[in-house]
Amino acid sequence: MDKKASDILAYGKTIVGLEAEAVNSICSLIDSSFESAVKLILSIPSSGRVIVSGIGKAGFIGMKISATLASTGTPSFFLHPAEAVHGDLGRYAKDDIALILSNSGETPEILRILPSIKRVGCPIIAITGSKSSTLAKHSEATLLLGKLDEVGPLGLAPTTSTTAMLALGDALAMTALNQRGFSKEEFAQYHPGGALGRKLMTIAEAMRQGSELAVANQDLLCKEVIHIITTTKGRPGAAAITDNAGKLVGVFTDGDLRRCLELNSNFLNEPVSKYMGRSPKTCKATQLVEEALHTMSQYRIDQLLVVDENLMPIGILDIQDVVSIS
Repeated sequence: MDKKASDILAYGKTIVGLEAEAVNSICSLIDSSFESAVKLILSIPSSGRVIVSGIGKAGFIGMKISATLASTGTPSFFLHPAEAVHGDLGRYAKDDIALILSNSGETPEILRILPSIKRVGCPIIAITGSKSSTLAKHSEATLLLGKLDEVGPLGLAPTTSTTAMLALGDALAMTALNQRGFSKEEFAQYHPGGALGRKLMTIAEAMRQGSELAVANQDLLCKEVIHIITTTKGRPGAAAITDNAGKLVGVFTDGDLRRCLELNSNFLNEPVSKYMGRSPKTCKATQLVEEALHTMSQYRIDQLLVVDENLMPIGILDIQDVVSIS
């Protein structure tokens, strides 16, 4: 590695290290005001929102904090202070909480909206650098950043201060989530898309059921069960095998078929009960897909039968269906 490349890497690591130190430094500043801020958020009535505001880089951090709050059970939106003074101050209501970010605590656009917020009776939580700032003095709870030197050649662009703001915002949101006892099921409601949504959706939402579920009695011949699987809509990779009462007693899969072909060419005219897998792995429709994926991975299976409280098969979850959900 040439000297120039070495210098670039070294400087980049220095910046990351300094920002990490800045985040660590605010741990000692987390006090009873943080507790007050969390309790304010937890006390918001159902009609209330956390309205987050900030200017410049602090505004962008505020947008992220607002998004984190909203995705973890605390209704929130971002309001730009410049828009607020042009009519959007009407968004504030007494049931809301104003979360305002300003390192100096003296940002003119921020100070301009404080009297209106106080007039409405909306409590203010500040994330700022100094307890003696105007913003801090007008806030019910102040989360302090302390004096932070911005990293970089000029030391002017917001760097450590915005990183620390983000960490405090995450701490606020996650602590509120923890105190509220927010569940995975609730979290899933706010994250229906992508890989995260796929794992957090319920099995009932992803399973094949009705005409897409192959069910066969244990007394049927193997060839009859294979016909049921083949003619079932979507060609499932397995059939639920039931007793005369309709309860699940086994499963016959594509893997079982291949093994039978290798071991006994006459199996087609024998009862499926002789070749089915006994004590198949099952799940409930109310469980999360994430749990089903864990079971499939643990036992190296591609299908998981879904049963009701009486052990009646009501669906089947196929690994291909799960991974194909966007």
